[in-house]
Amino acid sequence: MLKRADIILMAFCTGLIVANIYYCQPLVVLIAKDFNLTETNAGKITYLTQIGYALGLFLLVPLGDMFERKKQILIITGLAIFALLLAALSHTFFILEIASVLIGACSIVPQLILPLAANLSTDENRGANIGMIMSGLLVGILASRAVSGSIGFWLDWRAVYYIAAGICALLIILMAKRFPQSYPAFKGTYKELMRSMFGYIKSQPALRETSIINFLAFAIISAFWTTMVLFLANPPFNFQTLQIGLFGIAGAAGALAAPLVGKLSDGGNPRKNLMIGFILQLLSIVLFYFTGSHLYLFIIGIVLIDIAQQAIHVTNQTRIYTLVPEARNRLNTIFMSVSFIGASCGSALGLWLWGQGGWTLFCYGMTGITLINILIYKFYGQRKFTNGSN
Repeated sequence: MLKRADIILMAFCTGLIVANIYYCQPLVVLIAKDFNLTETNAGKITYLTQIGYALGLFLLVPLGDMFERKKQILIITGLAIFALLLAALSHTFFILEIASVLIGACSIVPQLILPLAANLSTDENRGANIGMIMSGLLVGILASRAVSGSIGFWLDWRAVYYIAAGICALLIILMAKRFPQSYPAFKGTYKELMRSMFGYIKSQPALRETSIINFLAFAIISAFWTTMVLFLANPPFNFQTLQIGLFGIAGAAGALAAPLVGKLSDGGNPRKNLMIGFILQLLSIVLFYFTGSHLYLFIIGIVLIDIAQQAIHVTNQTRIYTLVPEARNRLNTIFMSVSFIGASCGSALGLWLWGQGGWTLFCYGMTGITLINILIYKFYGQRKFTNGSN
């Protein structure tokens, strides 16, 4: 059984590593100037990083059901250092695009830590432990934007990647000393491992539901954090990278919601938390729509949309870990791969909506996606779930 200190350490490492995926978002304006690109074109690195993350999830995370997890975590973190240094040293945008994909693919360590924690937790505290680690993950996501925006403003966008590589090097030492070992039960080949995932998609309706809902939820949150950079960098605000990055701090309230959602997801009917998330998403979009020049509405909207994301994501992740205990890495692979494909699609969609109709069209598009998610929730709610997948 994991001790509280173990969970705190896992949350700490998860937050610092997942930050690699999001450092680029506030830096888009600086990167566009450096490579003489439009902000929309420079913004491609945001969804290329997410595509890389989805590829890493699909190809690498299942190995956690096949090999010793601690060793896999250390190796992949080492590869992340190489990818971050490649980004820092890139002298063409094409090299930065390649580095962005690699950074995403090598930043899947949080999705190895979560199944490790779930595997070593009891049924009674699994949701709470996942919620606490998810708090670390969310803090990492939000703090990464503020930190990268500040460093990019005072130093240079390349300095962000150098510092991130140094952080990962320190984490390898820490994880090597403190992380517990965990040996999986799967004895087959990699081909058999991958083939088994498709069987779970077919046999587990709750896995299908959680994955589809998370696809759309991640599309919304990713579209927002990508597009808000352009919204704040243009009139009437004309904010610089430093100021834009600081808005990530406003979303830290979502981190406080994660442990509570995790506890609510232990037993009973955790699906009810999803509707809370959908309602909060709609409220946040309304506030974004009416922001105008009133930044307090925008800040409240950030708080609500991040709490909403936690309500949806922690609930769904806790649900899938109750399905097939011996296949937690594979289930997490399916779930998170679909989620980050949604994230990359959301970033691309957000940039497109911004280009076509600005912030107003963006708000319309996000409202439509939320309503589609509610319909999917209602559809699956009419079906009977078993084996803890309610």
